[in-house]
Amino acid sequence: MHATEVFGAWVTTFQRERLHADVLHHAKRAVIDWYAALFPGLAADPVPQLQALLADELGQGRARRFDGQALPARSAALLHGTAAHAAEVDDSFRDAMYHPGAATVAAALAAAQERGASGLDFLRGVVLGYEVSTRIGVVLGRPHYRHWHSTGTVGTFGAAAAAAGLFALHGAPFAHALATAATFAAGLQQAFRTDSMSKPLHAGRAAEGGLLAAQLAAQGVTGARDVLDGEVGLGRAMSDGPDWAQVGATLGRDFHITRLTFKNHIGCGHTFAAIDATLELARRHGLRPDEVARVHVATYGPALDIACHTQPQTENEARFSLPFVVATALVHGSVRLSAYTPERLADPRLRDMLGRVSAAVDPAIDAGFPGRRAARVEIETRDGRRLSWLQPDRKGDPELPLSDAELQDKLLELASPVIGAARARALLAGIHALEAAPDLRALVA
Repeated sequence: MHATEVFGAWVTTFQRERLHADVLHHAKRAVIDWYAALFPGLAADPVPQLQALLADELGQGRARRFDGQALPARSAALLHGTAAHAAEVDDSFRDAMYHPGAATVAAALAAAQERGASGLDFLRGVVLGYEVSTRIGVVLGRPHYRHWHSTGTVGTFGAAAAAAGLFALHGAPFAHALATAATFAAGLQQAFRTDSMSKPLHAGRAAEGGLLAAQLAAQGVTGARDVLDGEVGLGRAMSDGPDWAQVGATLGRDFHITRLTFKNHIGCGHTFAAIDATLELARRHGLRPDEVARVHVATYGPALDIACHTQPQTENEARFSLPFVVATALVHGSVRLSAYTPERLADPRLRDMLGRVSAAVDPAIDAGFPGRRAARVEIETRDGRRLSWLQPDRKGDPELPLSDAELQDKLLELASPVIGAARARALLAGIHALEAAPDLRALVA
């Protein structure tokens, strides 16, 4: 069978089986984290501009905007997928080099609302989107990640699979949904190597495109089922002609949704091991910023390729600046949303520390990517001490996971300023009760 058909065949079984309690629990964790990313993203460019463009669609359709207003499903997926990626707080599946939640949950929510699905059906769709898309991302691998933004490309499959599951597609129609989604997959890394508002739209368009592919498949539209593994298919066009033979080998046994990374800082996740190492050195040695003479970060190649801005001038550049976030950790002791305000960008203490930070690729650390996201930070103090810390994993990775309480606190911290603490707590309670909910009214903030 072709790769799309492997997934289509598995879905037939998946839809009949009861979801294990552990998988359900992790699906709810993914949804909690998605909402934690959604609300701060609503104020980040280009989301306000996108909302303005969609304003004439309010009151139409069966899906719901974040505030409960009616919106057509594809527009809701586009808006929510964009917002959930805009603040750089969303989850990731490390081995696929991919943020699955933004597009997958946005499309699942829109599809579930469109068909009046239950909370359990919604969670099942979320799981399905994660399991299919992450496996496609793993096969495409590091060669794909050289040029393509996986959240835009692979995310289209997460959205398509989640929506197709909610539309009760399996077998050939499910394969056709994935096949059509492949022709929509896009998103270039160059879009965020320079200052730009385009990056969040990759996730939004993935959510919209995947949902559309599933809707079309539900109407009988077919796609090329060899589009992933064919001679001129996605694997050859967007990667190095990878082997798809084992793409479904662990389906139903190893649930990738149970091994997500949830961000413990705000910004590009490639910088987080360096932030963790910096904070650990400061904690262990009681370092004050004025004691630091020089900082050197050794890490893996994509961390420097993507978090590439050495003298950031804008909020977007600062989010993708490894020196900036390391300097922020030293000067302010954390890297939260406040790290990227104009006042912080212009802070003389921060700009001074920024000039003391250097970074380079360490071949041994680079060889562990993408399975490990490590960094070693070395700090030279003004009194001549040389301090070093190797951070093999990031706080939030499966090896150092955020606890349920920490994840809940993340949602309350990031959602409360937007919708208020009481509504944020009610939303959290609604997510926890999803498997027993007959509909998704509890998810409207």
